[in-house]
Amino acid sequence: MMERKPKSEYKEKVLDLRRVTRVVAGGKRFRFRATVVIGDEKGRVGVGIAKGLDVAQAVDKAKTNAKKRLITVALNAKTIPHETEAKFSAAKVIVKPAKSGHGLKAGGAVRQVLLLAGVRDATAKCLGKTKNKLTNALATMEALKKLKSEVRNPKHETNSNN
Repeated sequence: MMERKPKSEYKEKVLDLRRVTRVVAGGKRFRFRATVVIGDEKGRVGVGIAKGLDVAQAVDKAKTNAKKRLITVALNAKTIPHETEAKFSAAKVIVKPAKSGHGLKAGGAVRQVLLLAGVRDATAKCLGKTKNKLTNALATMEALKKLKSEVRNPKHETNSNN
């Protein structure tokens, strides 16, 4: 089955796997919910969520969902053009640019999303009241959507105009 599929241009990371249940008359029915991040490390990244009867099915469906939700991130070398923050549900994330060579100072789901987006030099912090990987990842996606590509580096632009 794996031989037929062409190699994807995206790298992927399973962020979260959970067994979810629904209660029916005969007892409990179990399914799996997968949260997957995909990215090409060149500015495109997506987060997908899906449920399936087994882990493999849930992960495949989540990958397909992530491909549908891809966004293009405005990158400035290996960092982001400016500071950004976003809130999703109970998660709040702040992402700040950093100098080249600083490294990616972020943890958990935020780090995975930024790595697969291609951000190598940045600082990020989760300020929300949740440790939920799914909501933290989606808050990071919202923050990346807010980035403006036309604002390259405001300090250098004001100096070059004078």
